[in-house]
Amino acid sequence: MSSKQQKKFMDEALLEQPPIRPAPEDREGHGPSVLTLLGFGFLTFNSVMAVYRSNGDVAAISFVGFSYLDLVMLFFCLRWYERTPEESPRREHLKMAVWLLTTMLTAAFSYKVAAIMPFPVQVLVWAMAGVTVLGGFYAFFLHREGIKA
Repeated sequence: MSSKQQKKFMDEALLEQPPIRPAPEDREGHGPSVLTLLGFGFLTFNSVMAVYRSNGDVAAISFVGFSYLDLVMLFFCLRWYERTPEESPRREHLKMAVWLLTTMLTAAFSYKVAAIMPFPVQVLVWAMAGVTVLGGFYAFFLHREGIKA
């Protein structure tokens, strides 16, 4: 067997193998890590300071509150998704929740950024947001690993 044929045979054998994924660390019975707590503390502190500095502006307070709740729910959904077995139907529901939460966060930030930009840049901001949302939808729901086009 020539080296070229042997390489092709080995490549085909590797493609047939299931991907090796490291097992997630089992932290049952343990709380979140110190870095996670520090991150949430930092997020909470910044959100409280933004509300404090808003001087009672209801729109600003609503934006900060929505963004904070959206991020917290996103982190929890991602954690549940990672801990859910791959064969569970709940995993697809969590994937949909993650996509919806990221879409809402993208739309909220795009709205705030576009509000202070001139019209041509507004169009660009919304176009980039749309591409991001559609790309996420494709990656989460339409793309299948292992299928060659």
